[in-house]
Amino acid sequence: MSTHGIHHVTAIAGPASRNLDFYTRVLGMRLVKKTVNFDDPGSYHLYYGDEAGSPGTILTFFPWEHAAPGRLGVGETQETVLRVPEASIGWWAQRLIETGIDHDKPVKRFGETVLAFRDPDGMRLALAAVPGAEAEPGYSDGSVPAEHAIRGFHSVSLLLEELEPTAAILTGVFGFERAASEESVTRFVVSDNPKGGIVDIRAVGGFLKPRFGAGSVHHIAFRAADDAEEARMVKVLAEDHGIRTTEQKDRNYFRSVYFREPGHVLFEIATDVPGFAVDEPADRLGEELKLPGGLEARRAEIEAVLPPLAPAPKARAAA
Repeated sequence: MSTHGIHHVTAIAGPASRNLDFYTRVLGMRLVKKTVNFDDPGSYHLYYGDEAGSPGTILTFFPWEHAAPGRLGVGETQETVLRVPEASIGWWAQRLIETGIDHDKPVKRFGETVLAFRDPDGMRLALAAVPGAEAEPGYSDGSVPAEHAIRGFHSVSLLLEELEPTAAILTGVFGFERAASEESVTRFVVSDNPKGGIVDIRAVGGFLKPRFGAGSVHHIAFRAADDAEEARMVKVLAEDHGIRTTEQKDRNYFRSVYFREPGHVLFEIATDVPGFAVDEPADRLGEELKLPGGLEARRAEIEAVLPPLAPAPKARAAA
């Protein structure tokens, strides 16, 4: 059965050790995979998510030690929003204060309370207080109680020159529906998935182009159940929208194609299969450096250039 929505979001970070500390200790997400950038194996690719590394919960990073800061611009992902239980938003505001993370005052967006903040590299993040999220399992690493834990993605927001060309991709290819508008923001939703089921588009003119760097989102991946569904999406993109994707790339944990949508944001289509337990037990996700088969022979060389990482906090059973 197909489930639509966001599969993962990948961003650029600075030092890997700082990134690991923030997302596992401060935000309480699980490190579900420690591997390398397949196109740049001298650097890490770190994946964070829920206990199982489920599609719709995965936030990934290319950490480059000396990456210059990015600058937000039109044609870019503006903000990545994570879901928490409605009653937990006050707890999170206090946690951000206690851990020294600057944040905005909570505001209402489309009827939900949202708490915006930035990670140490300046990536724009927010927590959305979602009614009913408390009924979903919550992962805890020992620093965030399970009842307050992040429950995957709420949404992403895109800063674009025009609304309609990108809207056509969301609705015609990825199964989203236009839901509501609030000032300059139009919301698109999928009805079959609470995790990662929202994309907001802020259409504004006159912004500078982005300068990609630390804190910038590199790409957004949307879900395809399997290769057949991914191929169908590729066909629709070509026949209905005149957009060609890359060839399929095997990322070990999913298989992907990439394309620039009309607003210039890099989109990926990623399969739900095979998942993150394909090369290590589910209860030990993220503990060892995993390399694709083609790089295994270079393990010693790769490990020698990667910066050291402290172990992520030991996983505790989800509540």
